[in-house]
Amino acid sequence: MAANAADEAEMKSIEEQPQHQKPLDHPDFVDRRPKKNKYALICALLASTNSILLGYDIGVMSGAVLFIKEDLKISSVQVEILVGILNVFSLVGSLAAGKTSDLIGRRYTIVLAAATFLIGALLMGLAPSFPVLLLGRIIAGIGVGYSLMIAPVYTAEISPAMSRGLLTSLPEVFIVLGILLGYINNYTFSTLPRHLNWRLMLGFAAIPAIAIGFGVTAMPESPRWLVMKGRVADAKRVLTKVSGSEEEAKFRLDEITKAAGFDSAANADWHGQGVCRELILHPSRPVRRILVAAIGINFFMQASGNDAVIYYCPEVFRSAGITNKRQLFGVNVIMGIAKATFVVISALYLDRFGRRPLLLLGSTGMALSLSVLGLGSTFLEHSNSKPIWAIVLSIVAVCAFVSFFSIGLGPITWVYSTEIFPLKLRAQGAGLAISVNRLVSGVVSMTFLTISKKITFGGMFFVLAGIMVVGTAFFYFFLPETKNKSLEEIQALFEDKGDSDGGGGAEMREI
Repeated sequence: MAANAADEAEMKSIEEQPQHQKPLDHPDFVDRRPKKNKYALICALLASTNSILLGYDIGVMSGAVLFIKEDLKISSVQVEILVGILNVFSLVGSLAAGKTSDLIGRRYTIVLAAATFLIGALLMGLAPSFPVLLLGRIIAGIGVGYSLMIAPVYTAEISPAMSRGLLTSLPEVFIVLGILLGYINNYTFSTLPRHLNWRLMLGFAAIPAIAIGFGVTAMPESPRWLVMKGRVADAKRVLTKVSGSEEEAKFRLDEITKAAGFDSAANADWHGQGVCRELILHPSRPVRRILVAAIGINFFMQASGNDAVIYYCPEVFRSAGITNKRQLFGVNVIMGIAKATFVVISALYLDRFGRRPLLLLGSTGMALSLSVLGLGSTFLEHSNSKPIWAIVLSIVAVCAFVSFFSIGLGPITWVYSTEIFPLKLRAQGAGLAISVNRLVSGVVSMTFLTISKKITFGGMFFVLAGIMVVGTAFFYFFLPETKNKSLEEIQALFEDKGDSDGGGGAEMREI
C-alpha cells in the first residue's frame, strides 16, 4: 500500500510538470548535456558482454570442429548437426527470453542467460562422447538465445536517444570480440594433444560466463520495465543516472509513462499478458509493418551466410589448397581482426550517419564480396596448380565480406530489432524477430557443407550474393531511418500518417 501511494504521488508530480514539446534531439537538449552518459555506457557495456558468448562459440567452433571430427570419428553430417544445433536451440532461448524478461525483468534475464551458457560450456569442455557434447551445445544454445535477445533490448531501453545507435550496437562489438578470442584460442591450443585441445577450446567459454554473472550485479533494472510494473519512483532514479540532466530525465519519464498507458494498480500485476494477441493474432497495420521490418532484417542477416562462412572458413580454404591447420587458424585471426576493426568503426559512426546509409553500404559490399569470393573459389576448384594470387584474392574477399557485414547488418540488426517495437511489445517482439535470426542461422549452418558439395563452394557463394542483392532492395524499401529519435517517437514512423521514413528516403510499402 505504501509503495502504491508513493508511486501515485510520483505520478501526480509528473502530471503537474510542464509538458515538453521538443524531441530529445532538439538543440536545447543537446547543448545542455554531454553527448555520452558514462553511467549509461557502463550499463550498456556490462549488458553487451553477454554477447561475447555467441561470438566465442562461433570463432572457436570453426577450429575445434576439425579436431572433434578426428578425435570422435564423426561424419560431415554429424559435424553440421553439431555446429548448427546451437543456433537451432538458441531460437528457443530467444522466444522464451521475451516472456521471461517481461516477468522477472531485463536484469535477471541477463543473469539467467549467463548461467545457462555456463552449464553448456562445462558440459562441452568435459564431454566424453558425441552425445554429451551435443547436449552441451543444446544447453549453451538456449543461453545464447537468451543473451542475444536481452542484451540489445536492455541497452536500447536504458540509452539516451542521441547515443542509442552506439550503445545498442555494442552486443555486435562483443560478438566480434568473442569471435576473435575464439580464433586466438584455436591458434594457441592447436599444438596440444588432439583429445585435449578442443575440450580446452570449448570449456574456456565458462570463464566469461562466470564474469558476466557477477558483472550484472552492478547494473540497474531497465527504467521502461520498471514503469511497466508501476514502479515509477524507481524508474525515475535510474533515468536520472543515465540521462545528461534532470530535465532530460523528467522528459524521458513523461514519454515512457505516456507510452505505457500508466495505471499503477493494473501495471503492478503486468507480466507480458496480451502481447501475443497484439503482436501475432490481431496486429494493427503499424505493428504488422514493424514485424515485417524486424523479421526481414533478422532473416537477411543470417541468410547472408555470415555465421556459416565463419564456421566453415577453414574447410573453404582447405579445399582451396591451405592444408596446414595453424595456417588455416592464422587466416581466421586475420579475418577476425578485420571484422573487429570495422564493427567498432560502424558503432562509433552509427549515430552520426544513421542506420540506413551504413546498412545499404554494408549489404551492397557483401554482395560484391561474395561475388568475388565465388569467382575465386570457382577458379581454385577447377585449377590443379592452386595459384597463390587466387588464394590471396579469396582471402581478401572473405575479409571484405565480414568487414562489410560488420559495417551494416552486424550491428544494425540488433539496434533496429529492439528500437522499433512499442514498449509493451518490445521484449516479446524482439524475441520473435531474433528467433527467426537463430532459425535461419541454424538452417544455413546445418546445410552449408551439404549444399556446397552439390553446387561447389563457388556456387554457394554466388547464391549468397544473390540473396544479399534481394536483401539490399528490402532494406531500401521497408526500413525507415530511426537516427536520433526516442523509442517512443520511432513508433510514429510506422503509422498510417507517416508512410515515409521521416527523412530517410524510404517509402514504406502498404502491408
